Amino acid sequence: MPRGVFRMRETHLWYVIPNEVKGESLLNKYMEILSPCEKENVFSMRGDEQRKSALLARTLVRTTIARYQINSSIQPISLKFRKSIHGKPEVDWQHCDHCEPSPLHFNISHTSSLIACGVTMNSPIGIDVEAKQRTVKHNVLTLARRYFSEPELQVLAAIKDPHLQHQEFIKLWTLKEAYVKALGRGFSGAPFKTFTVRFGSGIGESPHLSRYSNTEASEISVDMFDDPSDLTSNWQFMLLELAGSHYAAICTEKDVTSEGNKSGPMKLTVRKTIPFVEDECVSGTEAVRVLCGF
Repeated sequence: MPRGVFRMRETHLWYVIPNEVKGESLLNKYMEILSPCEKENVFSMRGDEQRKSALLARTLVRTTIARYQINSSIQPISLKFRKSIHGKPEVDWQHCDHCEPSPLHFNISHTSSLIACGVTMNSPIGIDVEAKQRTVKHNVLTLARRYFSEPELQVLAAIKDPHLQHQEFIKLWTLKEAYVKALGRGFSGAPFKTFTVRFGSGIGESPHLSRYSNTEASEISVDMFDDPSDLTSNWQFMLLELAGSHYAAICTEKDVTSEGNKSGPMKLTVRKTIPFVEDECVSGTEAVRVLCGF
């Protein structure tokens, strides 16, 4: 299994497409590296698709983190995990056999059709992936009134094309989810309604992504209603289209250690994988399209 190597302040995103993972023997190999608790969770899922998704999610986390260990003999099965006080999963380095303590941070997100794991060094990370064609049980604006801030709701309401409105809703949801996960407080600690995601050259610009032809240069910022000084300027975002079928949002803490306390654009490397079988760097290919980020 190729090792993972970080350059300064890089973010790595690994993803797997469940439909491309085939063969009972390979799935059995994945099951062998899971803990008893993880196996129990997999078997508790209803339906083959849900069980496979849960199995691949835990396999992707274990195999991805093992790549970045200094000790090349570390095996994915040796890793142990715990949850923070807010329920965010993290590696329990103290209780991992042959593991070297590491400043590595990770976050996982999955749908039935794509599973992703983001990894950084010395920086908290949150990611979310959603299918572009994800269906919603209720009207988009009904959901937006329940979960989104008033400025976000107004922008969505101004979009008359139902398809475009739906796409903008999914993008916003993905970014908000990534931000909450990066904070590590849980949904109750940072409810969606308490902050606004904006797109543009600075705070105060419109949240509407599709107004920008050069979206790659557009900045994503967050306004926090309860406490404007609540470190919202410390985070940077990237919004991607993955495999032509999913949106992926990444949120990491900015690097303010450089001169002038300014952080440059996020340095992202994306790899598609089938654990134990093949890895492919897809950065710069049609499989990865940067929609917005700074």
